[in-house]
Amino acid sequence: MKVLFAVTHLLGTGHLARTLTLARACAQAGHAATVLSGGMPAAHLDQSGVTLIDLPPLGADGVDFSRLLDADGAAASDDYLAARQRAVKAGLDQTAPDILITELFPFGRRSLRAEFTALLQAAQQQVPRPLVLSSIRDILAPPSKPRKAAFAADMIAQFYDGVLVHGDPAITPLDLSWPVDAPLRAKLHYTGVVAPPPAGPHPEALGSGEILVSAGGGDVGQTLFATAVEAAKADPNRIWRLLVGGTQAEARVAALRQGAGDSVIVEPARPDFRQMLAHAAASVSMCGYNTAQDILQSGCAAVFVPFDAGGEVEQTLRAEALSKLDQIEVLRTADLSARALLGSLTAVQSSPPRSPVGHQDGARETVRLIEQMARKRA
Repeated sequence: MKVLFAVTHLLGTGHLARTLTLARACAQAGHAATVLSGGMPAAHLDQSGVTLIDLPPLGADGVDFSRLLDADGAAASDDYLAARQRAVKAGLDQTAPDILITELFPFGRRSLRAEFTALLQAAQQQVPRPLVLSSIRDILAPPSKPRKAAFAADMIAQFYDGVLVHGDPAITPLDLSWPVDAPLRAKLHYTGVVAPPPAGPHPEALGSGEILVSAGGGDVGQTLFATAVEAAKADPNRIWRLLVGGTQAEARVAALRQGAGDSVIVEPARPDFRQMLAHAAASVSMCGYNTAQDILQSGCAAVFVPFDAGGEVEQTLRAEALSKLDQIEVLRTADLSARALLGSLTAVQSSPPRSPVGHQDGARETVRLIEQMARKRA
């Protein structure tokens, strides 16, 4: 089968990382997997076995997802957005997929509704029409207004054959964060958690005894990094390693290094981060979907500082659910200080050890489900 994914990450890179994990699973099962990627380039992510088609990239203006920025950081013009729509439809025509999967839309990315609607309408006109699915993480940003939920329901009814929910309904059912009525419930397919296989130990045991501080692959986390630098000054006997992501990583790294002491390493986000977790004394991070799974797989003690700017609650809901486990503490941004961070680290390191969670096989289950749906539709 030919499977086409459409994804645009606007802040961090988690949406693209999860989509690439699914696309690699499709490729490993013998299917042709193509990803239409509409966010800023993320070269550190594994694209092996996947055809990646880059659209003219977009980013968000901080946490204002309604104001889209182009590759130069300027407000995206109508011409720029029109060029993206043409590129999206060209990717669809080029691929002629058997299955089309839109990541997050229509439950999010409403600022790109014209682009996604054009894609869905073009797919509906193809002969044969592809199976159309939405791919969403375990916890969504709850709709702030009833009309947002109504929009998603209307789009699902009009265009979609199913919704792939990448979580465990026993732990994080979709209705924990989104209203689920009977028509939507009938289209839900829970895949389990989507994560790459456990990374295992680092071949050089890099990260041993360190406090690893990360904030995903986007341009966020500056307050977290600055607080970690201050905390490290009061904890000079351990190495604190700050892994800084985003398009401005080099400039942010340079700025943080100026205020850091000898016990602090500041460097850009690195692809062996998951392996380093196996050796670290503890992790300090936000609580995005992918980072949370990396922590669970590694068994590393963790302090989560969930991203909550702009009224975001998704990471807070996930962090609170995970805080029931040993060696996991949650520290709200409003409570974040060097002293509070050190206190949370002391708490997780004195907690009973937590066993690593084995490979969550949501990617392979996703492939099994879409194969099954395609057979039924044939």
